[in-house]
Amino acid sequence: MTDQAQSRHQIESFINRMPSLPTTVAKVIEVCNQPQTSPNDLNRLISLDPVLTGKVLKLINSAFFTLSEPVTSVTRAIIMLGLNTVKNLALSTSIVGIFKGGSKEGCFSMEDFWVHSLATGVTARMLAARQGLPPDTREEYFVGGLLHDIGKVPMMHCFPEEYRLILRESQQRRQPLYRAEKDSLGFDHCHVGQIIAEKWRLSDNLSSALASHHQGELHFLARFSDVIAAANICVKSFYLGSAGDGFVEDSTHLVLKKTGPVGHDLSEFQSDVDEELEKAKIFLDVSGA
Repeated sequence: MTDQAQSRHQIESFINRMPSLPTTVAKVIEVCNQPQTSPNDLNRLISLDPVLTGKVLKLINSAFFTLSEPVTSVTRAIIMLGLNTVKNLALSTSIVGIFKGGSKEGCFSMEDFWVHSLATGVTARMLAARQGLPPDTREEYFVGGLLHDIGKVPMMHCFPEEYRLILRESQQRRQPLYRAEKDSLGFDHCHVGQIIAEKWRLSDNLSSALASHHQGELHFLARFSDVIAAANICVKSFYLGSAGDGFVEDSTHLVLKKTGPVGHDLSEFQSDVDEELEKAKIFLDVSGA
């Protein structure tokens, strides 16, 4: 077995040993994919898990959603925010909890990693809004941004010393990290993210966010993964957290031009992102981050 084949086998074995999604969350995804699902169906399912219920209600009543009145039941939350929003809240808190619980400081700061991830989720959600997408679809963009770099975590665990060298080489050469990963290991964190998405049977959109966020077509932003790619570029340009990639593409102005008024001020947009990021940090608290 070649070194690269051995590395691939090692990462696949690591992912196979990762916890499955909690039973309730897996059922939530399954139920929400059925066209006849009602708010009561989802409420009955989530209510079987008091911890998950508490997390969802805490998030919904946070400044992140700025609702005019407190929400005290999952049914009410579903009616106000939609099935997709509640489903994605349950999914995101569970996945972040899994990775936070098993993550340790390594090649880069995990605190910075989660700030970058959260900021990308917030920015993707804002870009989706700027494109006029329906409110009940925007939360999936948030989840896609939040999880887009999750493939780096198993790589850091499996190859701590080699990954440290990959990070250093990427920074010294001013080379995108995913290319340095592929040069050294034969695969990148996008490939690892795709394996994770398959393990957890994530939606096609979320799978594309994990697998294709460095292949975005910024001139059109037609696909889900294009928006995640654009959000990632913006966040790196704003230096919000870090997921180990020191290379910053100079494409932020192009992203803004394609998703809003041509004359939109970059500093104003960054200020909006900063404000939303502060509100969204409750996700890390609720998830045990």
